[in-house]
Amino acid sequence: MALPEPVETLWRDLERVRAEVLQEMEGLSQAQADWKPGPDDWSVGEIVHHLTIAEIATGKLTTKLTREADAAGALKPFPSDLRELRPLSVGPAANANAPEVVWPERGRPIATLVSEMKATRARSRQSIEKLGSIDPRPLTFKHFRLGDLDLSQWWQLQAQHDAIHLRQIRDVKARPGFP
Repeated sequence: MALPEPVETLWRDLERVRAEVLQEMEGLSQAQADWKPGPDDWSVGEIVHHLTIAEIATGKLTTKLTREADAAGALKPFPSDLRELRPLSVGPAANANAPEVVWPERGRPIATLVSEMKATRARSRQSIEKLGSIDPRPLTFKHFRLGDLDLSQWWQLQAQHDAIHLRQIRDVKARPGFP
């Protein structure tokens, strides 16, 4: 499906940062994926699992908001004159604590982490195609720290969230003692 240009740009951003995350995973052993710099730090594997869980949640939110709007007769088509998605008013904090619902599991097999991440992204394409067919601006949901975000902002947040954790993955791999 051809996407409206602002949604296509968002998709390219999502794909670019995800490709970098997956590239950082290439060739890692299970010991490397499980290694933690400190007791309160996440391992690369935990970061990847967290990103997957967060993306699944954004996909579920897309389904919830579009179904509710459709049931209420409030779902509108993507405006042909919409050239830019509403940006986030403030970006996600790099040091924010994640809500428990997106806390990762420790010690998941690296092959499983990668395959789940790829499968989740394939399903997310369906959510992005839905986003490209509807007006995302009236579909809002409150973020625990950023307040009300429209549906396109939730997906922008996903891309920024991946970028923050990409830096975290690189930091973990650069720490002294990384196997």
